[in-house]
Amino acid sequence: MVSFSVSSMFFHEYTVGEIFSFVSQAGLNAMEFWLETPHFWLRDLPVNEVIECRKDHPEITTLTVHAPILDLNPCSINPDVARISVEYSVRAITTAEQLGAHVLTVHPGRRTAKRPPSPADFKRFDHFVSAIREVATSNSIKIGMENMEPIVNSLLCTPERMRSLLDEEPWLFFTLDVAHAMSKSEDEPLRYIELCSDRLINVHISRFDKGKAHYPLDRHKSVARVMESLKEHDFKGSLTLEIEDLNLQHPLSHEEKILLLARDCAFMREYMD
Repeated sequence: MVSFSVSSMFFHEYTVGEIFSFVSQAGLNAMEFWLETPHFWLRDLPVNEVIECRKDHPEITTLTVHAPILDLNPCSINPDVARISVEYSVRAITTAEQLGAHVLTVHPGRRTAKRPPSPADFKRFDHFVSAIREVATSNSIKIGMENMEPIVNSLLCTPERMRSLLDEEPWLFFTLDVAHAMSKSEDEPLRYIELCSDRLINVHISRFDKGKAHYPLDRHKSVARVMESLKEHDFKGSLTLEIEDLNLQHPLSHEEKILLLARDCAFMREYMD
């Protein structure tokens, strides 16, 4: 059964308790909790607060987690940055387990210079994958590797490369970022689904528009095609609204954000319920 979710970062400026309440009011039954949600991240990761919020909101039945990525890059040419980035991803697996989550999304990193990735960059990526493999295969958390935008220094930004990685790592799963894929073409998310649907556990759903990623769905036909394809491929994971509120015409109140999410959730349910 599909879960209808939203990234906690859509409510970037609010407390953890408020975020859970807003997600519930929007009619969503799931949340992707970013560990870098400021009220959590800047207060030494108070896991028990999130656990209590989950108890207070049993209607939010599914929690997924997004590993830290801001300022981090496991493929960095700076060995200290690479080391701490890997360590945070490994720690995120344990934190996700403590929160009662079943899925953790991670980013693959990128070449530091804005040049095509070199063999050395892929070697650092292999080390990153090995580190999370060692922890992931010893607990129940499923790790979803996310596709990145098709820019020059991306390590993982084509359906073929993702398929190859999944074949090499049978323990690993896939988080599809629709807007990242759409930055190449409206057909690109469909190619990812066609090639990788058997390992797809989480979908970050939003639009690419005006040269930017993560716009609301707004009943757009390109998003409808993605949801039709997910339905055809019997997708059963989390459908996660990942919306950048700074792309919108003006700052939204929490009431306006709730209404926006409720509209997008209703649109998704038309296809996936």
